[in-house]
Amino acid sequence: METFLETERLILRRFAESDADNLFVLHNDPDVMRFLNGGKPTPRAEVENETLPAFISSGFFAAIEKGSGEFIGWFHLRPPRGGADDDPELGYRLRKESWGRGYGTEGSLALIDKAFTELGATRVFAQTMAVNRGSRRVMEKCGLRYVRTFFEDWPDAIDGSDQGEVEYELLKADWRKPS
Repeated sequence: METFLETERLILRRFAESDADNLFVLHNDPDVMRFLNGGKPTPRAEVENETLPAFISSGFFAAIEKGSGEFIGWFHLRPPRGGADDDPELGYRLRKESWGRGYGTEGSLALIDKAFTELGATRVFAQTMAVNRGSRRVMEKCGLRYVRTFFEDWPDAIDGSDQGEVEYELLKADWRKPS
């Protein structure tokens, strides 16, 4: 499997067909999906026929814990549809068992570093629901700063969607390469 980058505790690698089961379990944990779809189950066919092929063909990376070899979730770093290559979006989704251990921050910092040092990014941004305090805290720990609150017209509103979405960003000019 192709490794994209390594951190002290993580391997971020390209997704493969063999990741279907791990992705299915992750995307069917109601706590993990709470701020994405209200915790509703994701059908296996959707994971296998839509989600996984999209992850394989774009900037999504399976997160593997080095010590155990376990799949703990995923990260992405890619321009949004129609966006510029130098303006990638950072995203992450981790298994509940991995929350609170600093993996979100560790993986995100490594991707931000790669974006600015190797991938030509001028800005990295991330978005989440305004009520998703955990994800917002990861963004802040990584040096991203609050930019705006905005409101989407979602077909199925979930708890907290009335408070909107937030966007955070880090500009290359404000980024400090870790020593």
